[in-house]
Order: sequence, then C-alpha cells, then structure tokens
Amino acid sequence: MTRSRPDAPGFAVSDLSTKSPTRFEITPDAPARAALANDLGIEGIRKLRFSGEIRADGKRDWRLDGRLGATVVQACVVTLAPVTTRIDQDVSRRFLAEMPDLKLDESGEAEMPEDDTIEPLTAEIDPATVMAEALALALPLYPRADGAELGVANFAEPGVKPLSDEAAKPFAGLAELRDKLGKSGSEDSSD
Repeated sequence: MTRSRPDAPGFAVSDLSTKSPTRFEITPDAPARAALANDLGIEGIRKLRFSGEIRADGKRDWRLDGRLGATVVQACVVTLAPVTTRIDQDVSRRFLAEMPDLKLDESGEAEMPEDDTIEPLTAEIDPATVMAEALALALPLYPRADGAELGVANFAEPGVKPLSDEAAKPFAGLAELRDKLGKSGSEDSSD
C-alpha cells in the first residue's frame, strides 16, 4: 500500500501489513505549505517532501523511516530580511505498544528518555504529523542573512557616558581600580 496524497489521514495500524513495508510520500500543495508555515511561525515553505515507509518492528511495535526535504524561508534575526534554508534529513520514529517507565529525578520530575525517536503506539500512524514535527525541529533557530551583523547600541541620558559592554563586565571595575592604585603608587614613589 502506498499513499501519496498529503491531505489523506494517517494509516490505521490494524490495516498495516506485518510482512511488507507500507510506503508513503507526502508532497503538500501550496495552500497546505502556507498553513504549515503559519503554524511554524515562518515566512514560507517553498518545497516540502516527506517519503518513506512504515514497517512492523517486532510483534507489537512499528517503525517509520523517511527522508524529509524542504526549502523554507524565515526572517533574519538581525535584519528581518528573508533567509532561505534547504533542509534534507533522515527521520525515524518508533511507535511502541508499551512505553518504557519514566525515571524520576531527585525533585520528582520525569526525566526525558535518551531515545527521542520513541512514541506511544496509538490506533493510527500519521506520517504528515511526523513530517510537521521533524520540520519544526530542523528549522534553524537563529537564521541570518549574508553579512548581517548585530551592531552595538548604547543608551544613556544626555550628558551621561553610555555603559559599554566592557564596562558592564563584572571585573571591569576592579581593573579600573587596579589601574588607579597603580598610578597613585607610582606618583608616591617619584617623591
């Protein structure tokens, strides 16, 4: 079984073959890409394709392996100019009928499992959801346009010297004090 419509629902686990993989290919159209870009808070998605297969992984578990390809447009964090990024990566998810027990740390909070590819098995495996999650995780956190640099901004009231980055460092005052003490010590020794 192969599914290539991006608007098709996920695969019912009860309908999946345990003997042969179920292939899928998702290539959303322009309105679907625009909706996903809006959900992700980015300017646009020019191209998007997610293809792969779902296969049985043992007696009760399932595995999805695919390849994500996308061209996304985000705003530069410095200039807000559009930045285009190409994303190509492998994606794997394991859907487990029985999730491992969560470990609690000293404060009683659950620790995240080391394997971030596992998810609980539900009645349906939806490659479109996996595609959206994988794309969200693959987006650059701080996209920058070529040549964009963060400038220095100094703010102060009129007549007051702005505080520089150097002066704001915790030991800058000590260095200034050392320099003053050094000068006064050298003046005393010349007498």
